[in-house]
Amino acid sequence: MLTYFLRRLFMLIPLLIGISLISFLVIHLAPGKPTDVQLQLNQKVSLQVRERLEKLYGLDEPLPVQYAKWLSRLVRLDFGNSFIDNRPVMTMISERIPVTLTINLFSLLLILLIAVPIGVFSAVHEDTFFDRAMTVFVFIGFAMPTFWLALLLMKFFGVTLHCLPVSGIRSISFEYYSGWEKFIDYLRHLLLPVIISAFTGLAGLSRYMRTSMINVLHQDYIRTAKAKGLPQRRIYFRHAMSNALLPVITLLGLSVPGLIGGSVIAESIFAIPGMGKLFYDAVMSRDYPVIMGVLVIGTLLTLVGNLAADLAYSFADPRIRTGEQSG
Repeated sequence: MLTYFLRRLFMLIPLLIGISLISFLVIHLAPGKPTDVQLQLNQKVSLQVRERLEKLYGLDEPLPVQYAKWLSRLVRLDFGNSFIDNRPVMTMISERIPVTLTINLFSLLLILLIAVPIGVFSAVHEDTFFDRAMTVFVFIGFAMPTFWLALLLMKFFGVTLHCLPVSGIRSISFEYYSGWEKFIDYLRHLLLPVIISAFTGLAGLSRYMRTSMINVLHQDYIRTAKAKGLPQRRIYFRHAMSNALLPVITLLGLSVPGLIGGSVIAESIFAIPGMGKLFYDAVMSRDYPVIMGVLVIGTLLTLVGNLAADLAYSFADPRIRTGEQSG
């Protein structure tokens, strides 16, 4: 098991470098430069000033040289400074990443707590009213635009009912609250973003869980367990569900990129100062160091999520652990 973990861990390094190279080329080949964004309000700027800015940012050098210098700084965990306010990119990310991780972790927890029971119950009660209603819910979840749902929830809970905040992560008088009031205020601000981030994943994962559970329930060993007179609860939750969770674990790891990407929409709509909002602002201003820093951190989190899914898969299936140990 340790050998498998170390091998997968070392495989992350070339993957991270390859993804960073592709990202670096894409953002530099996209139309527009940081100097164009900064000088667009002043059309009288001379060509010499533009060239001086490009030299200051190192944009006058060939792309391979720029990437090599950026990669050498990355080894030292230095993403450089922002083109906009000259702050260290690592400092900017460290200020924003706790909010994004909190939203994503709560979203994953919400998906697991709701999607797995819905999928199991739909499979056990196949072709019932509940199963058909959940099927409709899944199609709605896949078809409904996230930003449109966010606007609807903001209008209903924030404007109509006035029960939930619709922007930021804390109230204006947050510093005057007690410890418990601060915690409740923080949760109230994160409730709608977490729901928006989890909605699509919740619909998809519940469907996958249903399909996987139905396939397991049709296996011979489940029929044998029923013929022996074992309690249904034990059959469903001990024998069937443990095997049905295996493909769902893999899909859960693959859903991490969607959650991180979805945080850009949620944080932009709800004005949450997270990594997604930082990435959006950096793209709009062509702030290359910040864009690359956020992409690398997001890629690293995605790869770690996939690694965690593989490890969870090996723990859930004893045959994988036995194979690793025997090898």
